[in-house]
Amino acid sequence: DDVVVGLVVTVLAHVGHPLGQLVTGGRAREIGREPGSLADARVTRTAHGLRQPRITALHLLVKLHRAVSRNIRETAAVRFKVAVHDLLVQSRHAVGVGKRVVVGVVDDVQADLVVAGQDHLRGNGVVRREEVPVRSRRTLVDQIRAFVDEPFGCLDTFVHAYRSRMKVADLSSPSEIAIFEDTKKKITDAGLELKNSMQVITISMEEPTLDDTMPDNERVTWAVQAATGLERVRIPYSVLKKMPDVLRESHFQAQCVVRVTANDVFLYDMLPMEAKAVVGGLVVDIGTTTVSALIVDMLSGEILAKASSGNGQIRYGADVINRIIESQKPGGHERLQNAIIKETLNPMISNMCRAAKISSQQIYRAAIAGNTTMEHLMMGINADPLRMEPYIPAFFKTNSLFASDVNLAIHPDAHIILAPNIGSYVGGDITAGALVSMIWNRPEMSLFIDLGTNGELAFGNSDFMVSCACSAGPAFEGGDISCGMRATDGAIEKCTIDPETMEPSYHVIGDEGTKPIGLCGSGIIDVIAALFRAKMVNPKGKFIREGRRICHDKYGMGSYVIAFEEEAGSVRDVEITEVDIDNFIRAKGAIFSAIRTMLNYLDMDVSMIEEVYVAGGIGSGINMKNAVTIGMFPDIPLEKFHYIGNSSLTGAYSMLLSTAAEKKTYEVARNMTYLELSTVPTYMDEFVAACFLPHTDTTMFPSVEA
Repeated sequence: DDVVVGLVVTVLAHVGHPLGQLVTGGRAREIGREPGSLADARVTRTAHGLRQPRITALHLLVKLHRAVSRNIRETAAVRFKVAVHDLLVQSRHAVGVGKRVVVGVVDDVQADLVVAGQDHLRGNGVVRREEVPVRSRRTLVDQIRAFVDEPFGCLDTFVHAYRSRMKVADLSSPSEIAIFEDTKKKITDAGLELKNSMQVITISMEEPTLDDTMPDNERVTWAVQAATGLERVRIPYSVLKKMPDVLRESHFQAQCVVRVTANDVFLYDMLPMEAKAVVGGLVVDIGTTTVSALIVDMLSGEILAKASSGNGQIRYGADVINRIIESQKPGGHERLQNAIIKETLNPMISNMCRAAKISSQQIYRAAIAGNTTMEHLMMGINADPLRMEPYIPAFFKTNSLFASDVNLAIHPDAHIILAPNIGSYVGGDITAGALVSMIWNRPEMSLFIDLGTNGELAFGNSDFMVSCACSAGPAFEGGDISCGMRATDGAIEKCTIDPETMEPSYHVIGDEGTKPIGLCGSGIIDVIAALFRAKMVNPKGKFIREGRRICHDKYGMGSYVIAFEEEAGSVRDVEITEVDIDNFIRAKGAIFSAIRTMLNYLDMDVSMIEEVYVAGGIGSGINMKNAVTIGMFPDIPLEKFHYIGNSSLTGAYSMLLSTAAEKKTYEVARNMTYLELSTVPTYMDEFVAACFLPHTDTTMFPSVEA
């Protein structure tokens, strides 16, 4: 699936001269003649609702024809376009003559990069054209840099934006902090002690003399034995290497970061007495589309930094099956492992450590949760048996993984705790989520739903639990949606539409005044529900009303404009198309059909569901009424629904902080029965029936107005 992108470099007239023609791909066409900056460029609208770009003068247009070709999956195109949007938002104010900037202009089929700057104009009417084959979009960024005389800040911004729109947060939001505080309370209320094996101890030794020539490591061993009361002390090479300098700098007094178990003590680090000892821990949720992470203080539970990013493996496929297939090609295991470790996790760790003002070597343990495929690919283990009958993974649980084994950029001896898997498609994310949902500790019949690319469900109570997984696709996290994005600044997370005027009202994530640049998962649910409720779309998701905000392209495909270009924080309208709605209908259909199939397997129905816990990083919360309206969740009383955020991340956080919680997660996994939906004949029939708004059988949704 190598991508060949034509890089067409067109040279415009001398600075200050009116522009006559734009030569693109060997064809000339007339454009506007007035001089001005790209910031003055607009997208004009015809009477038929079609959009026509008008580009002004004095710019070097680097056009990426068909940035993602037809054989590359749509989600990759969406992610690339969103990255260019981010760049534009951050840099468009700087555009002008003589300034070196990169600005993105995006439509549905291509991404244009505009480089402005008189240094790169080559004279009156001279055209320089080059075809640059590239093997990845990241390589393309390097090729663009080669056309520029020197690196400049905005191109670095583009590279940063391209890296899956990584975001580092300071967790100053009370709601963010409250989620993890509530998790700690639920863990302790369940009788699980919030304590782990990490400690900081202080040791003091006699300084060596000619009469006392004991080597440093033995001196330290004796001191640690005296401090802990344990006989076996293990000192790794990383500590031995720094030991002579630290001891002599501190006159043979030191702080030691140790792991204390019933049998031994392991020294992770040795620090001078005046140094600040931080016992850092890494928490990671590896989603198929999105990766979230925390750095925490393992002694206090305080969250020091948080980051989120797209999964670097997305370019190899939007779903786990395509990634498994890619891994079977020569060098595939290494490529996919590098995509998650080197391209995603390590840059996130670096950014978080910078924000927390600690060294990555001060992260002494990690807890990672992900579905079965993600955990296999992260470890570089062959995942092909997962997709072939009888669907057997290499492992469900392992305690033998260390940071140095997978080149994770933390302390090399850091132990990696993996949330246990229970089936080929139900993995550690659902077991970690089941832990914090507490359905294992409640008598009520509870349904736990983790919304993501690989939608996973668990149903049961303190007596039994059954789980299953369905391929919902990346729509819940903004993938497969033309203006979709993750739940970060600029995303519309809530929306209503007036049925009479068809005018929208919405809330955007970010500081007050932040302009919208796209829709996150919760916003998409709200928009589709509002369109259906206002009778603007039919059960198939096709537009059946006309108005100022309803447009049609040259192929007749309809779209609803939530924010026009002048209202948005980008160079195009924020809109949702019929294709977007169709993609989301399939995603919600996968979830609802999985619920129905699992309940039918247990000879139960939706009336027996007493509580529903919904998880997933798709916004600050889901409007449950809207989710029922579109047929994503069963039509039961709304008070039964509870949104619990990213439960995979909070579950991994609990496993890191509490050894008791870690053991309980293993117990929950052992006691959970896995249902393989692909072996249930009725599942596909249920899925097809659910691919309408709200469903082909409307009697199952009595609360939804016809």
